[in-house]
Amino acid sequence: MGDQSLSVEVRNDTGKGLARRLRREGRVPAVLYGHGKATVSLDLDARALEDLLKTSHAGLNTLIDLEGDKEINGRVVLVKELQRHPVAGTLVHADFFEIDTTELIHVSVPIRLEGSSAGVQLGGVLEHTMREIELACLPTAIPDSIEVDVSHLEIDEAVHVSDLVLPEGVETSLDPSLSVAHVAVPKIEEEPVVDEAAAEGEGETAEAGADADKAEDGAEASSKD
Repeated sequence: MGDQSLSVEVRNDTGKGLARRLRREGRVPAVLYGHGKATVSLDLDARALEDLLKTSHAGLNTLIDLEGDKEINGRVVLVKELQRHPVAGTLVHADFFEIDTTELIHVSVPIRLEGSSAGVQLGGVLEHTMREIELACLPTAIPDSIEVDVSHLEIDEAVHVSDLVLPEGVETSLDPSLSVAHVAVPKIEEEPVVDEAAAEGEGETAEAGADADKAEDGAEASSKD
């Protein structure tokens, strides 16, 4: 069983004309595929899907029970992809992937940093180097996020994938040495080094040039007299 339910309708027609008509009615086309079954064309209320994802604690990892015709009623899905208008940002199409709640799936889950780093308090810069992590788990065991305590990090210390505490039954195949968060050494702006000898030479050159200009002006004045 899913965490939320969504009413959808099976559609037999396709084409841009149908898509425009659906959008005028506040609906959008969608497709359902996966689990070795034939792809099914659907349409649904765009606002209903947007509200479901916005209010669900799991976001795009929300397990959704489809409601509708016998062909699709009760099928549990995840949102695979949402297509949006490039300017308005409104939803224009949705892809659903049917899942089996007894089989492992691969999902991306956000990583959230918690605590105030000791190194940051000393002037270091906290870098969140990995914001999502790929996990393998049962659909019913997908965590909302992976929390990482960074309060112990000193300057030039890091948390790696190997340091993460994953829930029971949740695994990752990522390289254990990959950095998740790192407190970087603060950058110190170096003052430009002035070559005193060169500066002194430039000053003498400038003075010599000024004297030469004066001598030239004097010579021109004498010739005019």
